[in-house]
Amino acid sequence: MNNNILIEDFINGIPKVELHLHIEGTFEPELMFQIAKRNNVSIKFNSVRELKDAYSFNNLQDFLNIYYEGANVLLTQQDFYDLTNAYLEKIHSQNVHHCEIFFDPQTHTKRGVNFETIISGIHEALVQAKEEKGISSNLIMCFLRDMDIESAFNTLEEAIPFKNWIKGVGLDSAEVGNPPSKFKDVFDRARAAGFITVAHAGEEGPAEYVRQALDLLKVSRIDHGNKSLDDDKLVDDLVRLKMPLTICPLSNHKLRVVADLKNHPLKKMMDRGLAVTINSDDPAYFGGYMNENYNAIANALDLSKEDIYTITKNSINASFISDSDKLIMHQKVDNYMEHNK
Repeated sequence: MNNNILIEDFINGIPKVELHLHIEGTFEPELMFQIAKRNNVSIKFNSVRELKDAYSFNNLQDFLNIYYEGANVLLTQQDFYDLTNAYLEKIHSQNVHHCEIFFDPQTHTKRGVNFETIISGIHEALVQAKEEKGISSNLIMCFLRDMDIESAFNTLEEAIPFKNWIKGVGLDSAEVGNPPSKFKDVFDRARAAGFITVAHAGEEGPAEYVRQALDLLKVSRIDHGNKSLDDDKLVDDLVRLKMPLTICPLSNHKLRVVADLKNHPLKKMMDRGLAVTINSDDPAYFGGYMNENYNAIANALDLSKEDIYTITKNSINASFISDSDKLIMHQKVDNYMEHNK
């Protein structure tokens, strides 16, 4: 049997954990048009096909322009529930047992959508998925780094009444020119309020942004982190700290962070001892959810079952679930590996 088929079957069946997923980035064109019609909101594309044809990006900003266009149709609690529920249905079919989801409240509140409307719809879907599908989850609120610090502080204050629903805060959107240092004060305030911190760093920005995320924002995970390899001292520190990196292969390829997945640094990162994980980022826009990302990078870099097993275990360790829940997840993955050697 073809080895690619063997590894694909192994990947599709292994219990997985997703740590880097923007819920707004799961907005499939068909659902976007459906909600736009329901809310009587016009979008600048005339059909699903025309919208999909626009998913050709030269860089992060090209993607963000369409991403925000799609987000404009989200107005009601039902919209955010439908968006989140559709994602959870998808990952349930791909053996994802736990997910940690980013949401961008400023994308919506600046359009006049109430913070409570956004989070209530998302939360309802997450609770239902736990009850009906056994998918556990954590919610991470991201600040848009291309907006000012005052807006971030205001958003944090809006989030605090919902602290029981939000595990952590993150930092995303246009990276270049918006270093982590810009957000040190708001991250200090977030940690004081009891939130775990993460940050996008080193995707298009330099290794220095990863260093700032570590030293100034005191993050527990680095989202992306590709450019970390440009700084040997930084790599040594990431390894020493066992700092997880949430790598997103199809996103990196689609946004031209890497020209070819065969040149993706994931295997080099593993060889250096970095705790890499695989995630889908914005799967509706980048061509695939978890299985597609695992399979694409496994085929491009000729990853083994042992590599996949290691990455999956890294994801469990890097998650923000309890130690007892981690133990249960590790057992599931170990049992799967034992039966599929």
